[in-house]
Amino acid sequence: MKRFILVAGATGNLGKMICRELVSRGASVTAMVRTSTDPEKIDVLAKMGVNVLEVDFDSVEEIAKVAANMDCVVSALAGLKDVIVDLQKRILEGAIQAGVPRFIPSDFCTDYNDLVPGENRNFDLRREFKAHLDGTPIKASSIFNGAFADILKYNTPVLNLKDKSIGYFGDSRNWKLDFTTMDDTAAFTAEVALDNDAPRILHIASFQVSPDMIWNDVKEATGQEFRIFQLSGLGDFAHSIKKQRADNPAGENELYAKWQQGQYMYSMFTTHHIQLANERYESLTWTSSLEFLKSFVN
Repeated sequence: MKRFILVAGATGNLGKMICRELVSRGASVTAMVRTSTDPEKIDVLAKMGVNVLEVDFDSVEEIAKVAANMDCVVSALAGLKDVIVDLQKRILEGAIQAGVPRFIPSDFCTDYNDLVPGENRNFDLRREFKAHLDGTPIKASSIFNGAFADILKYNTPVLNLKDKSIGYFGDSRNWKLDFTTMDDTAAFTAEVALDNDAPRILHIASFQVSPDMIWNDVKEATGQEFRIFQLSGLGDFAHSIKKQRADNPAGENELYAKWQQGQYMYSMFTTHHIQLANERYESLTWTSSLEFLKSFVN
């Protein structure tokens, strides 16, 4: 039976990949986009076979009309409170009014449920929306993928190609970090959107690697031995993040303020996934750490 899936945030990198994966699985995919969306982005989706509808995102009634007869709404939105809380609430309300049975919120990150509120601004926004979502009758599934693996390309403290170094916080040299490629995340999300029995929370990771394991993979990929060292204690790291935030109030209006990037890194070294749902869908294959690192390290 053909499934009908509505995607919000379809013009973003992840949203576009989710649409691609859904279409490849035979789903009828509709993307709702803002009326001001770049026509070139709409054209990319249309060429995939996605039905693109321009919607007034301030109107729950318009959203409900678009959501009519859908089997699931997938949110791949990115933003601050006006998007993650306010806009997602309107999309959720529209879905409920239309009788949509399932909703996948934009929770593509580390599982924040057991983390301390206040330690991560963006997680707090998702936590606020989750509290609202769980008070509604719709069936929801959140996908927690840890960090997107692409961050390893950009000279973060955990892997700095320019300095040929690998850093860690606290006594976490052997602490496994959760990384998932965007392609793997999109493929898994498509499967969840088509799976009426999907649970409330699903943890995934393309690969789970410690700083020591990254060192070994980099050596195998390049023949080079990077410097591996402790960046600071976790307590000192948390203190420095709080100071950065206090010293940069303008960052409150930035999605990826420097201190917010530090908050994400801190979360990676304080929680990780114990049980993965990677094997839930047999058709999926997962990118390995070595395979991913070989794609960009020299």
